[in-house]
Amino acid sequence: MPTLAQEKRQTNLLPLVIVLVLTAICGAAAWFFFIRAGRQPQPAKPLTTEARAYVRNLALADVEMKAKENMIGGTLVEITGKLTNKGMRTLQTVEINCIFYDPSGQTVRRERVPIVRFRGGPGLEPGATRGFRLPFDSIPPGWNQALPQLVIAGIEFQD
Repeated sequence: MPTLAQEKRQTNLLPLVIVLVLTAICGAAAWFFFIRAGRQPQPAKPLTTEARAYVRNLALADVEMKAKENMIGGTLVEITGKLTNKGMRTLQTVEINCIFYDPSGQTVRRERVPIVRFRGGPGLEPGATRGFRLPFDSIPPGWNQALPQLVIAGIEFQD
């Protein structure tokens, strides 16, 4: 049976343990906030005049949309397809805007995503075709369930 002094020591430690746990939680939250705040996405660059002229050399083909249940019980919508570079320049990055609409034609979600991204290697060369897969797991419920509009939003040429 604990003595009165041992019980008193245990009750004196309880507030200290609570303060330490709360301090650790607040510190972790602050660290997460500052790390996340430091990684704010940069504003998307608009297409340059050169890139806008090159868009006609890019061909999307075999674009399909499938929905399946993800591991946490939600719906994962995947858009797959192929991109062919019919121009004379090698591409480092190609980004598209995926625009999802509701039944009345209003935009419910717009997301800019890369469909071609090469880092440190050869890019998408002239005449080459590359497949892409775009997963979406947080499309608003008002979405019309149709394939979103896919619009070339960014092109970076390989030097």
